[in-house]
Amino acid sequence: MKKLFGMITCAALMAGAASAQELKGWKLAWQEEFNYSGLPDTSKWGYEVGHIRNQEQQYYTPARRENIRVENGNLVIRGLKENYANAAYRPGSERWNEKDSLANYTSASINTQHKFAAKYGRIEVRAKLPAGGGIWPAIWMMGIDRSHGGWPHIGEIDIMEFIGKEPQNVYGTIHYAKDNGHASSGNKISSEELHKGYHIYAIEWDEEKIDIYFDSTRYHRFMLDVADGPNGNPFRKPFYLLLNLAMGANWPGPVDDSVLPQEFLVDYVRVYEAAK
Repeated sequence: MKKLFGMITCAALMAGAASAQELKGWKLAWQEEFNYSGLPDTSKWGYEVGHIRNQEQQYYTPARRENIRVENGNLVIRGLKENYANAAYRPGSERWNEKDSLANYTSASINTQHKFAAKYGRIEVRAKLPAGGGIWPAIWMMGIDRSHGGWPHIGEIDIMEFIGKEPQNVYGTIHYAKDNGHASSGNKISSEELHKGYHIYAIEWDEEKIDIYFDSTRYHRFMLDVADGPNGNPFRKPFYLLLNLAMGANWPGPVDDSVLPQEFLVDYVRVYEAAK
């Protein structure tokens, strides 16, 4: 069952408050601290499997410790250069995700679809980014309501995207449907210290706007009314969370094999609702 704000038990909130910092004006509603060892908690996370989107080069593997594990208080998503059998392979197919029997790279992507979704609040992730050509880690959200079509109608909130060919920049972007096509609103922020340690990537989202943050700096604001359409507004409905390390594709460019393996480290994921 999906957990939405207002449906989380008092006991869970009290336990969360004891182990995660409270922020002024916010109340902790859901958390993943990664304070255990092994594979990600299946009560919170599911996997994407295969070649999924954007003609990316990595093959997402499920529950494979070489690509994903929890240790030393972190989620570790690891991108590797290796041959891996493509389960979707179809001899003679020209489709990008079916035409090759082997993938040349592996990684992992996990999400809270069908397990947890949030509508409004502060979504905060503390993470340390990988680096190198073609590397593309992301912290993002997708709408759960597909009754009026798939992407971009469901909406997408990119809390953080990094592409290796721009080693000092992080991006935050909102995607939505407009005039029977795709529209987006976003910005980037630069930091000389980006890869030297952990940073906080966050949004603050209410019924009027979404603000995107790098550490304590707000660097983009999106007004929800811009995405109003004949089927309503996707950003006034619940979204689920995704964490992944992609590799290759048009935007990040080709993978620099010399930098592999690379690891995307996530210290925690915390979701807050506005304190009343």
